[in-house]
Amino acid sequence: MYEQVSHSLLNDILIKLEGEIKNKKLQHFYIRLGANFYAIYSLFYFLYGQRADFKDQLHQLVRILAHSYISRPQHLRNLDLEREKDHTWFLRQEWVGYALYCKEFAGDLHGMQTWLGYLQDLGINLLHIMPILDCPKGKSDGGYAVRDFRKINPEIGTLDDLDDLVKNLKKREILLALDVVVNHTSNEHAWAQKAKAGDPYYQDYYHVFDNREIPDLYEESMPEIFPETSPGNFTKDEAMGKWVMTVFNDFQWDLNYKNPAVFIEMVDIILFWANRGADIIRLDAVAFLWKKIGSTCQNEREAHLILQLMKDCCQVTAPGVLFIAEAIVAPVEVIKYFGEDAINAKECEIAYNATFMALLWEAVATKKATLLNLGIKSIPDKLERATWLNYVRCHDDIGLGFDDNDIRLAGYDPKLHRNFLVDYYTGKHADSSARGLAFGINKKTGDARISGSLASLAGLEVALENNDQAAIQKSIDTILLLHSLICAFGGIPLIYYGDAIGTLNDCSYLQDEYKQNDSRWVHRPAMDRKKADLRNVQGTVENHIFSGLKKMIAVRKEICSFADHNNRELLEVDNPHLFVFSRFSNINNCQRVLVIANFDHAPQLLDVEHLRKKGFMLHGPVKELYSGTNINIDNQHLEIPAHGFYWLQT
Repeated sequence: MYEQVSHSLLNDILIKLEGEIKNKKLQHFYIRLGANFYAIYSLFYFLYGQRADFKDQLHQLVRILAHSYISRPQHLRNLDLEREKDHTWFLRQEWVGYALYCKEFAGDLHGMQTWLGYLQDLGINLLHIMPILDCPKGKSDGGYAVRDFRKINPEIGTLDDLDDLVKNLKKREILLALDVVVNHTSNEHAWAQKAKAGDPYYQDYYHVFDNREIPDLYEESMPEIFPETSPGNFTKDEAMGKWVMTVFNDFQWDLNYKNPAVFIEMVDIILFWANRGADIIRLDAVAFLWKKIGSTCQNEREAHLILQLMKDCCQVTAPGVLFIAEAIVAPVEVIKYFGEDAINAKECEIAYNATFMALLWEAVATKKATLLNLGIKSIPDKLERATWLNYVRCHDDIGLGFDDNDIRLAGYDPKLHRNFLVDYYTGKHADSSARGLAFGINKKTGDARISGSLASLAGLEVALENNDQAAIQKSIDTILLLHSLICAFGGIPLIYYGDAIGTLNDCSYLQDEYKQNDSRWVHRPAMDRKKADLRNVQGTVENHIFSGLKKMIAVRKEICSFADHNNRELLEVDNPHLFVFSRFSNINNCQRVLVIANFDHAPQLLDVEHLRKKGFMLHGPVKELYSGTNINIDNQHLEIPAHGFYWLQT
């Protein structure tokens, strides 16, 4: 869009930059900059236009974009052009992700090379390597307290090691996702060190206050993220003699996005990693980017504007790169991180479907899909050029952020039901074989979240200890059931490392002084190569889980109805133990698929006559796509096995 004020300013900026950027083959850069500049200018003006240095800061932003484009390797520029022409490429059903910690999974980046065959054997073509940047030992928050945004943790490797890995991934057609922690830095970051030394320029990079007067105003409405280990949201830095906002941990200083220099620094960092070959950038803790007295300091409108501005800047320099919003918030809020008042995503193309994940675990505990059905209806439709990351487990805890009204409609008291779920997954409930740990216990409210590996939460640990073959099979069936839903629901399924071979809780973290107070390390174990090799040994637990998941992934990639185009219909049935939905497509030769999941310990009957009235062809032999067999449906009911699922072609 052409607009005189903004483009007159852009002309001035480009004239000043002419000596730096001439003869650099910037045709595509100029086209994209011209197309996006009015949006960039408008957002930047809204956020920072009241500042005397507004024009200087905008000049610096354009300078960063230009130099990042000049530095972008030609093969990545070519990839940008390909993805611009095929702009919905990431919505296809072929993508299956895998999330891991490099050190725990493979030792280091060089070791990652030796595991790529394992990942391809499973069917993985999107690899999310969680934070690999330099962090202080013992105060890293699992890699999310970054000391240097351009340096890799020496224990993990070097930039050259990453370059070698990226080349190998490209050859194998595996996408790479990397983290950029945009909300905070380590208190050992160079910016924080300069702030501690009294430099007011860098103190303005953070929320720094002389006394408790303003922090106390913030505290009136801000929740505590880690009430057990890091109560409150501010920490006094004795060296500086001032109070600093530290929402997550006392060693993680929140960045001040009211300062445009901070925004420009972070855009430069995002583009740095895009130019190293990241296909996807995961933006951590995006809900917290803007702080405002009198609010929870989460999900503020300005946080969304910052993300829109980041996306516009990235589209100028590296338009083939996608953003993941790490916003674990209520459905009505998380949907906004795709971008409001838009058709295509204008903030982040991908967001975590944390609500779906938590609802799945609730269904496993209750053996009913009642709340799951209600909760799914509360998730608004996503934008057309956007998609979900659907997952069963991840590096983080399981939060129980269901809507209280949905819980009541399901017939439960919200507080009592959450207490039940914590008791169930920590093994305190009489009907539970789960073995998890409570996390983030808030003594003021009694709230808690849940840590634990998928296998241990699904009862496999207890079943193996008791050598109970029936219980072992039930746990395996539960693991496959949960994965069948993230593969079929719509979006990109994300497998957590170790889950494909039934990795159990690892309590060795209790012997590590730096980890023992964070129960999430119980599900961040070192990957066991011997256990991984058992995936090829018939009859082992590892073989049952891996082969089942491998087949599931392969079948998913063949079902074009599983592509994510808002093509899902939730179906109401009269059996509370069943979760039923259909996937459909307007593409020729794309079959409609009826997905049925049974959360109960016993087989359950589905009234197919009810579905026939809705147009589903459920007569005679019907092909079940996962098993490849035909299921005869000759009467009014279809029996769904205990902890079983069907993908029926209809």
